[in-house]
Amino acid sequence: MNNARSLGGVAITPDGSTVYVADNGDGTVVPINTATNTPTKPITVGKNPDFIAITPNGSTAYVTNNGDGTVTPIHTASNLAGSAIPVGANPYGIAITPNGATAYVTGSNAEGNFVTPIDLATNTAGTPIDIGATPGFMDIAITPNGATAYVTNTGGIVTPIAIATNTAEAPITVANQPLGIAITPDGTTAYVSTAGNNTVTPINLVTNMVETPIGVGSSPFGIAIR
Repeated sequence: MNNARSLGGVAITPDGSTVYVADNGDGTVVPINTATNTPTKPITVGKNPDFIAITPNGSTAYVTNNGDGTVTPIHTASNLAGSAIPVGANPYGIAITPNGATAYVTGSNAEGNFVTPIDLATNTAGTPIDIGATPGFMDIAITPNGATAYVTNTGGIVTPIAIATNTAEAPITVANQPLGIAITPDGTTAYVSTAGNNTVTPINLVTNMVETPIGVGSSPFGIAIR
């Protein structure tokens, strides 16, 4: 993958030694030793954990807890959870910048959608970034150069966020119900699973223009690039 983030609540450490799996129903994250394919003791996090991202150095996994509006850090050396970080209502997707400095978490409330940055040096949340549109599921991916985060929104758009200024840029209209998003390692293209018309939609990240959708079958959700 282009970074150690989750695909539906699963993330792998950069060294490939451990898989972390969010168990939404019982509020835990389960580590799996990849050498033996055996799970170890579940780690208690917040309510309804959804997505996971792991820092580039592999030291910490961050888990969004959709049910209580927090993100829980997990120290991967000990598999102990740290203090929960409040980030606002309904956190879903999470991505970490390539330099490991900031995590970006999508959220949603009655007023619309937002993305909350977390300073990973202090584990404190910053000012939410308003991205408007229809509240609902959102995923997020960051370009390999760390310049831009791209956020899917079920209202039919993908919103770029300039990381240097934490400001939302002009939204990109795609097919209805864009869900998962992944970016190629060279940073030139994002691929978005657009469930509303059973396609994957490429976006040229040089121009932020949508390219011809690719038919893939019914209701595509997650997406990853190797």
